Amino acid sequence: MKKILFALFTLASAVLFASDSRSEIAKKLYGRIKIVNGSDDYPDYKVRIVPYGSYQEDLRVKIVDSTPSRTGEWQIVDEGWHFEIRFVTEGEDISICFVQDYPGLTP
Repeated sequence: MKKILFALFTLASAVLFASDSRSEIAKKLYGRIKIVNGSDDYPDYKVRIVPYGSYQEDLRVKIVDSTPSRTGEWQIVDEGWHFEIRFVTEGEDISICFVQDYPGLTP
């Protein structure tokens, strides 16, 4: 009986404290985005940019000027952000591709 209770407790803990999956992050990662670059910064998410058409992305991103209203729409800001991200080349939480070219947004 103790083994069963321990197993149930362990399973419940794993479910409650599990980190978001890539698809869950992709669903909620939209809005006002601040990009941080320093190694001392602790972003909400580490993001890797992959080439458009490579089919390796978890999320396709479109940069917009107005307030983003749906998944994949980002407005790049310095203040009043919803999420902070850092571009990385490995160890990412999520991979993205831009649906338009934005030369200034590279790792």
